[in-house]
Amino acid sequence: MGGLPEFVTVKEVGPRDGLQNEAEQIPTEIKVEWMNLLSEAGYSSIEFSSFVHPKWIPQLKDAKQVAQQMTRNPNITYAALVPNRKGLEAALEADIDEVAVFMSASETHNLKNINKTIEDTFPVLKEVIEEAKHHNKRVRGYVSTVFGCPYEGEVRISQVLQVCQQLIDMGVDEISLGDTIGVADPLQVEQFLKTIEGKMDFSRLAMHFHNTHGMALANTLVSLKLGITIFDSSLGGLGGCPYAKGASGNLATDDLVHMLHKMGIQTGIHETKLKEAALFIQQAIQKELPSHQMQIYNRMDQGEGC
Repeated sequence: MGGLPEFVTVKEVGPRDGLQNEAEQIPTEIKVEWMNLLSEAGYSSIEFSSFVHPKWIPQLKDAKQVAQQMTRNPNITYAALVPNRKGLEAALEADIDEVAVFMSASETHNLKNINKTIEDTFPVLKEVIEEAKHHNKRVRGYVSTVFGCPYEGEVRISQVLQVCQQLIDMGVDEISLGDTIGVADPLQVEQFLKTIEGKMDFSRLAMHFHNTHGMALANTLVSLKLGITIFDSSLGGLGGCPYAKGASGNLATDDLVHMLHKMGIQTGIHETKLKEAALFIQQAIQKELPSHQMQIYNRMDQGEGC
């Protein structure tokens, strides 16, 4: 298969996007131990938590403690979600490497998720971005509902481009395009990327697919062939969007890495270390992880055949 990259960057979002929906509070020491296991797996980037107010995401209220207690690998960029100036202050105190700001491409989802219109969100993010840059932090911008909104349905590509361009103009280093509710299909992804080609720098774009309808890997393959080399994923397929019902499950890191390696594409990530980290968090949350790789591991552990 032609047109494929030799290397792909896989950005782990499980400790934030994966755990944020877990209702039962996970002890800080468990999160720290999981982060330490992930830090040994060969990643170059891990999003470890969020500095959003605990009222909105209580599961991640210990972001500062996790940052202070985990063992940092100097080869890894440790990122966290930051909603506003107050969140940034806490993130800077925790000495994170990368600040991730976020907003939606659709008006209604932005209101539900951030409680602000798109227009009113930009000044808040601009302040965060400028202050983060002042402290020499890398800044990432998440754009949600790129391929569909749970409230508005289809989202215009022109609207997505407008939001992305404003974030880039404000100084964001990288944009992560989110299929928040997992409705994208390979043809839609192809049409989208071909439409924005030449209008956005693909080396600064990441894809953030959800696997609601089982199409995340297919969408990844299309993106690879069109020049995208950065992908967000969550180990074991943990997570989803708390403000989008039915959006259960991110693209699974272990499935993604397995596919890439089978195709001869390097990631720098060790699959045996992924398995160790996945089994650890699965045991900690007492819930079987949905990825294909974990289903295989679980069946083998139970002595089941093919």
